[in-house]
Amino acid sequence: MSDERIWTAALVVIGDEILSGRTQDRNVAQLATWLNVQGIRLSEVRIVADRTDAIVEAVNTLRARNDYLFTTGGIGPTHDDITVDAIASAVGVDVVDHPEALAVLGDYYAAKGGLNAVRARMARVPDGASLIENRVSGAPGIRWGNIFIMAGVPHITAGMLDRLTGTLEGGRPVVSATLGCWVAESEVADLLRQTERSRTGLSIGSYPLFREGRVGANFVVRSSDQAVVDAAMADLSTALTMAGHQPIAGGI
Repeated sequence: MSDERIWTAALVVIGDEILSGRTQDRNVAQLATWLNVQGIRLSEVRIVADRTDAIVEAVNTLRARNDYLFTTGGIGPTHDDITVDAIASAVGVDVVDHPEALAVLGDYYAAKGGLNAVRARMARVPDGASLIENRVSGAPGIRWGNIFIMAGVPHITAGMLDRLTGTLEGGRPVVSATLGCWVAESEVADLLRQTERSRTGLSIGSYPLFREGRVGANFVVRSSDQAVVDAAMADLSTALTMAGHQPIAGGI
């Protein structure tokens, strides 16, 4: 096993609309991609309803076993946007109005009817929090310790992630390469396992597919070391060829 420090993050996706199927979540993929560039691995994702107890349990469980925790959803101005209150409860602090957030919202809504009581709800934060700039819609994201409270709207979340780029401590980014083959993954399971165990810090994911009446699979080789990926790809290609299969670089 490698003794290299592996940094991890979890995501709590908050919202009844996600669980009901009315809205499809796109934040998992974009957060995972962004985290990888920061040298952090997205280790787990949980989707929870707009219920305080569910949010509290998920937040406290996941933040305890990961370096970072991200949440998306439930930070708007309406009565069912309870994420801030739930996270404040989870970490044992009060909810306060953040003066900088109030100022930002005041500027944003100056030409849009002004800052009323409903809009001002988006300036509420767990006591001790700092802000994550939101250049898209005014209402900032929130950081409290290792928790990052972000919007549910994907393009707003993307902007918040951009502002966080380079600010989180992490390890080396994971690099990957793909090899495809028209073979049932069950036929090469042992081969894949042996290749994965041959090098420290290596993982191989197998993703089966069925296309035009043929069974195949793509094998994704991952490591934080490019040399390990390159060597494993060469080994896997050779092993597949010797077993009578034709590997296809880049996948099928």
